[in-house]
Amino acid sequence: MDLINTYGSQMLSAFWVTIKLTFWSAIGATILGTVLTAMRVSPVPIMRLAATCYVNIFRNAPLTLIILFCSIGLYQNLGVHFAPEGSPTFIDDNNFWLAVFGFTIYTAAFVCESLRSGINTVPIGQAEAARSLGLRFDQTLSVIVLPQAMRAVIAPLGSVLIALTKNTTIASVIGVAEAALLMKTMIEFNANELFLVFGLFAVGFMILTLPIGFLFGYVGNRWAVKR
Repeated sequence: MDLINTYGSQMLSAFWVTIKLTFWSAIGATILGTVLTAMRVSPVPIMRLAATCYVNIFRNAPLTLIILFCSIGLYQNLGVHFAPEGSPTFIDDNNFWLAVFGFTIYTAAFVCESLRSGINTVPIGQAEAARSLGLRFDQTLSVIVLPQAMRAVIAPLGSVLIALTKNTTIASVIGVAEAALLMKTMIEFNANELFLVFGLFAVGFMILTLPIGFLFGYVGNRWAVKR
């Protein structure tokens, strides 16, 4: 109870940062992943090649390396920043958005592969019928194929979101004040209560991830395309 009384408000703030990291990264990864999916099934060879290279590189790259590159490579060496430099909270805000950028470009590769697997479940005859009616590739994809593909992969996308939620702990390496960074601080000052600290944060992440799994599982069964 002493730990909760001492660190309760800080834990809530840290998990709120984790939620915000997950939320913004999920939006960015969904948008970028959808674009990559369209490129991977595009009739233009160079677009397919570019998307394939992107997915293979980021799926096999360590996430820690990507986050460090965003901080050291983009900001410290190239001067790229995502927050107003005159802001008194510039460092914290910039590190937060650099982490969001890193999680977005990493997770988008997994979103792309999930959606591509969903596209493979759509009967090819539907795309052929759309082309016979004169629909362009982008119209066929956006109106006919992609909506069915998304309904088919709701549960896998839920798994990607759960993985993203847990991956946000990597943001602590560049000083983002999320749950993992606070856990390290608590362990340093409360080493004799190590298991209790681990337990508190394990429960916190379960509270975040279990509802996601149940929700996406339910929605996936509810909206599944009946063949």
